[in-house]
Amino acid sequence: MQPNYFFSSLARISDLNEKPFALEALPRDKWSSGDYVAAEVEQIGGEGLVELTCGRMARIAPNDWIVGALGKRSATLEAVGDWRAVGSDLRFDLLTSAAVLGRCTGKSALVPPLTSLIYRGHVVRDGRPCRMADFVPAKPEQMPRVPIVLIVGTSMSSGKTMTARVVVRLLRTRGLKVGGIKFTGIGRYRDILTMRDAGAQFVCDFVDAGLPSTSCPREDFEPSIDYLLARTAAAGVDVIVAEAGASPLEPYNGDLAVEHVRGQTACTILCASDPYAVVGVMKSFDLKPDLVAGRATSTTAAVDLVEQLCNIKALNVLDRTAWPELERILAEGLDR
Repeated sequence: MQPNYFFSSLARISDLNEKPFALEALPRDKWSSGDYVAAEVEQIGGEGLVELTCGRMARIAPNDWIVGALGKRSATLEAVGDWRAVGSDLRFDLLTSAAVLGRCTGKSALVPPLTSLIYRGHVVRDGRPCRMADFVPAKPEQMPRVPIVLIVGTSMSSGKTMTARVVVRLLRTRGLKVGGIKFTGIGRYRDILTMRDAGAQFVCDFVDAGLPSTSCPREDFEPSIDYLLARTAAAGVDVIVAEAGASPLEPYNGDLAVEHVRGQTACTILCASDPYAVVGVMKSFDLKPDLVAGRATSTTAAVDLVEQLCNIKALNVLDRTAWPELERILAEGLDR
């Protein structure tokens, strides 16, 4: 019987949903991060959803087959897992809705059980395993220097993507062509689609550079920074809104991304989970942002506390009355 395949958003850079492929069970010593594999859903966990190549969320059922990629997740608030932790039973957990596949090694008590799957084989063509890196276009030769509005966080779920959406919208109202980049994190298409919905004319993330997540060796991650910058600059944008997911201090290589683009950064926005986290990141990372936003600015009391602790402007960017001041800060940075 022909399997009912769901091609996850990690496969969006490939042509696997358009052209034939075969499956081959490979020995564990032949597995690598970024390999495309097929796995059969065994038991549904959580909401039972997978993110497709178009970004739509689809509901899955037992016995459906998902094409995802081997990867690692190191989330501080949700789940932790790695393909290297898969045992002899060859069972996976769906580490993200984008189908980063590995075995869960720990999770928050607030997170429901993850969807479990059984390995059915590596995706192969002409006898060779298909890997994410196989589908990455060549890096453009020219890389114009484009100013960056850099958005970093103190943790996951601190308001980075929401802030990026507002910043993109305001820059578009100035008549600028905006590009959006997510340098770090775990593969999930919806974050950069949010920037595109806000008006970004070109968006990309580390998946476009062939990585399922940036919880990986630094030497594997670093080339992706210039690659994403080159791809975005080649689209003819005037400014880049870039997000370094989670916090720069977590094991997603955010510190490397922030340092790499420091000389190109026109404005830095720190999205914080609480006012005291702002102090922690500033001291630990030697980072002085132009603005604090995110969950730490949800109320006027929180805004006051941030400004008292850090002597840095804080804005609740969800409040439209704050937008003129945000526009002023952005313009000041870009016009320097």
